[in-house]
Amino acid sequence: MRVGARNLITDVAGLYVGNAQDAGLKSGSTVLVGDAPFCAAVSVMGGAPGTRETDLLAPDKMVQAVDALVLSGGSAFGLDAASGVVDALAAAGRGFAVGPVTVPIVPAAILFDLLNGGNKDWGQNPYRVLGAAAFAAAGQEFALGSAGAGTGATTGNYKGGLGSASLVLESGMTVGALVAANPFGTVAGPQGHFHAASHEIAGEFGGLGVDAAFNPLAGPHSAKMDGFNPRGNTTIAIVATDAALTKAQALRMATAAQDGLARAIWPAHTPVDGDLVFAAATGARALQDETADLLRLGHAAAICLARAVARGIYHATAAKGDVLPCWINR
Repeated sequence: MRVGARNLITDVAGLYVGNAQDAGLKSGSTVLVGDAPFCAAVSVMGGAPGTRETDLLAPDKMVQAVDALVLSGGSAFGLDAASGVVDALAAAGRGFAVGPVTVPIVPAAILFDLLNGGNKDWGQNPYRVLGAAAFAAAGQEFALGSAGAGTGATTGNYKGGLGSASLVLESGMTVGALVAANPFGTVAGPQGHFHAASHEIAGEFGGLGVDAAFNPLAGPHSAKMDGFNPRGNTTIAIVATDAALTKAQALRMATAAQDGLARAIWPAHTPVDGDLVFAAATGARALQDETADLLRLGHAAAICLARAVARGIYHATAAKGDVLPCWINR
């Protein structure tokens, strides 16, 4: 395997990412959209998820493709970011045809960033506008760190953020990950060593290596427990590939990718996190050996997601009113 040209989820051809954020709000939204509708699935392993239109992603449900996926801050308010994306898609004539009506299908997931020092005293929910702006900004290049859904994210000891990473398999298939990391747990130790350090490629998140002093018997400790709210969490992610997958196969890839969260966050999948992973498959490359290809896709997705989590925290930048320091300023 090798890293993709951009080391972003948009190394999967035909996929684009857009971010929109509000500095005063300390929050934002991120959209993944394709040239065409794509197969999608979702794996939920956290105890406190917040979602929209995820039931239809089950393999036994009728809709076989979606038009976009949304990751957003704002807790339940942030689900309205998907409405802004639906509006934009409808205006472009995109969506699921139901007779003379076209209905855009846009599943979404949110994280809790309402206690991060931002101004949440809005008169009208701002996330519909943020979703539409993120859709309008979609492209192959996009910012990491304090951007989009990662703008106001926090971890157990450092500021959180939006991360992405990619790999190209020997088969030529590409896998990428996109994540807004806002966990109860930590992503790096007190000296800055990332828990995902064993997966780092070419110093992409600082090159400090593994923490020789890491003690699995100590903790877990989170500043959220001591400082602002142990329930203000959730890591939400998308893993994508250009392989042709069914919804059941995409679900298997999303499930395998959850290992990446467990490698990068300590602890992950807690009762106070809504951790989930969407999978997206554009269908450009047929599987040659179903069992072997699915195994490799899941393995690559987990590696990409672990790296993406660390990259999100590595690229986070300081802003006025932050409740936690950035990793880069530790």
